[in-house]
Amino acid sequence: MSKDPLLQPFQLKNLTLKNRIMTTSHEPAYPEDGMPKDRYAAYHAERAKAGVALAMTAGSASVSRDSPPVFNNVLAYKDEVVPWIRRLTDGCHEHGCAVMIQLTHLGRRTTWNKGDWLPSVSSSRHREPAHHAFPKLIEDWDIERIITQFADAAERMQAGGMDGIEMQVYGHLLDQFWSPLTNDLTGPYGADTLENRMRFPMEVLGAVRKRVGDDFIVGFRFTADEAQKGGIDAAEGLEISKILAADGQLDFLNVIRGRIHTDPAMTDVIPVQGMKSAPHLDFAGEVRRATGMPTFHAARIPDVATARHAIEAGLLDMVGMTRAHMADPHIVRKIVEGREEDIRPCVGATYCLDRIYQAGEALCIHNAATGRELTMPHDIPVADTRRKIVIVGAGPAGLEAARVAAARGHDVTVFEAQPDPGGQIRLTARSPRRREMIGIIDWRMAQCAARDVTFQFNTWAEVDDVTALSPDVVIVATGGMPNTQLYETGTDASHVVSAWDIIAGDVKPAARILIYDESGDHPALQAAEIAAAAGSQVEVMTPDRTFAPDIMGMNLVPYMRSLQDKDVTMTVARRLLGVTRNGNVLTATIGTDYSDHTHEADYDQVVVNYGTLPLDELYHDLKPLSRNGGEVDHDALIDGRAQKVVRNPEGSFQLFRIGDAVSARNTHAAIYDALRLVKDL
Repeated sequence: MSKDPLLQPFQLKNLTLKNRIMTTSHEPAYPEDGMPKDRYAAYHAERAKAGVALAMTAGSASVSRDSPPVFNNVLAYKDEVVPWIRRLTDGCHEHGCAVMIQLTHLGRRTTWNKGDWLPSVSSSRHREPAHHAFPKLIEDWDIERIITQFADAAERMQAGGMDGIEMQVYGHLLDQFWSPLTNDLTGPYGADTLENRMRFPMEVLGAVRKRVGDDFIVGFRFTADEAQKGGIDAAEGLEISKILAADGQLDFLNVIRGRIHTDPAMTDVIPVQGMKSAPHLDFAGEVRRATGMPTFHAARIPDVATARHAIEAGLLDMVGMTRAHMADPHIVRKIVEGREEDIRPCVGATYCLDRIYQAGEALCIHNAATGRELTMPHDIPVADTRRKIVIVGAGPAGLEAARVAAARGHDVTVFEAQPDPGGQIRLTARSPRRREMIGIIDWRMAQCAARDVTFQFNTWAEVDDVTALSPDVVIVATGGMPNTQLYETGTDASHVVSAWDIIAGDVKPAARILIYDESGDHPALQAAEIAAAAGSQVEVMTPDRTFAPDIMGMNLVPYMRSLQDKDVTMTVARRLLGVTRNGNVLTATIGTDYSDHTHEADYDQVVVNYGTLPLDELYHDLKPLSRNGGEVDHDALIDGRAQKVVRNPEGSFQLFRIGDAVSARNTHAAIYDALRLVKDL
């Protein structure tokens, strides 16, 4: 038997968990009509079959119609959910993985214009900044109704084969009662005493326990320290923890530290790249020591070493590695097999969560199979026939193509014009706060090295270089170069520089700098950080009604923390129309899409962020020599079938291009391009 602390079993009441690794509750937004159907089940089953001991599903399943699904939540208030839950639990139990689900009433952390258009309710009169709905102050009959609805939902989950439930007591309705920051009530549920603030959550717990019986596992995921003046502090949080332990109705505590009512607060609870790993781990250990309760916790525990420390040091009983399992669902299997170096790293990009909070679906920035388990493989199947594949470009698209092709058993050669791999990611990683992004490249290079992929760096590949290798397939992944042409004006952009120039250090920031952001993605704000840190007076301008919309909430937080104490101005709804040089200054003509108004302003430097234009000359040169003329059969691509287009029977190879060599998109799109094409070659 292994002596690895992570691989030791844990007895939770009547349930034996086969190891100490779990995925904590999170809503990947995969439900269909509020039900956890095939896609949802396949997502969790992938992690179960690779050895995770406990899958805590949903984040959170809603117990009531006036808790509408702002994150595409599972609707636990519907009876029809039971057979879908049964399919989900059966799919995980088949692999020896325990399954639980998180139940909640969102309270004010929702809105009224979703679902059945019922007013949100809360113990607070104040709206949550993140969701903007002014709640109705909860009434006695609401309290009675919601207590019953929690018990009803718990019973449904038990009927669906769940091993247990946890109730969400941070940021949602139960916590809104027991936090002094969000309790405006008087009387038995009022804010005047801790006993009164805890009354409603404890009544819910009592009703649930009565309904499901003593053997069913029930826990709280709760904030034991709100980390905000006037809220629950660490001392009171430990007191709450001891009260919960003494009550005897709970089987585990899942510890959170902080609040989630704003993007910055949530980012401190769930840190992103550039922030400290496992910042709340020691505090979770304090809760465990104070209560003696089985204790779970997750907050940026991205690697096996940190997880192992959490268990070995007695800080936790079960360690949550949720985002890490989105990057690599096979972590436990690789630990067991002694292949920890093979684990695809979570780089903390938090593309997954940011997409959810913009009403999207959770996707990993560099594992395109996550959430697509029904159509995309995590383990690449070996091809029937070995083929010679040439890839031009060693950015994320090219390296993913090389990795997958090599895993298929093909003979792979990669040309790269630069001395090092990485493409735009190497630029991104120049920022100290985002240096973890290079893990996307380093992991793929290690995978390629293990499969004998040949690399030719410092090589600007031309047609003869490619054809000399007599390839069966050529994949052009040459990326793009910054586009500094202004939108629809045909303006000569010779006076401007690109965000890449600033990030790379090829151009130093001037004293007064305009960063014109047409794309709304990272390079503009990354350049703004560099310029502001150098002492520049910076204006970030966008024609959109909001700035940096593609960065999304949690990733925007560290940018704003970096910029707001410096001389940086954000200007929205203004369009850069032209730039002329007048002596030592640049005069920008600035308009707006909303009227004919224009004005002029002077800067020392104008930086444009407007995506990239494909570096596609080689692709077009190769097209006449290829069998398919570069054509992609979209139906075959989507359905997972091999590409068989023939436009030129005399051609000697198939030709494809992927990533930014097609059009300016993002890292995930580039990697997905490569995976879904090459997995069938």
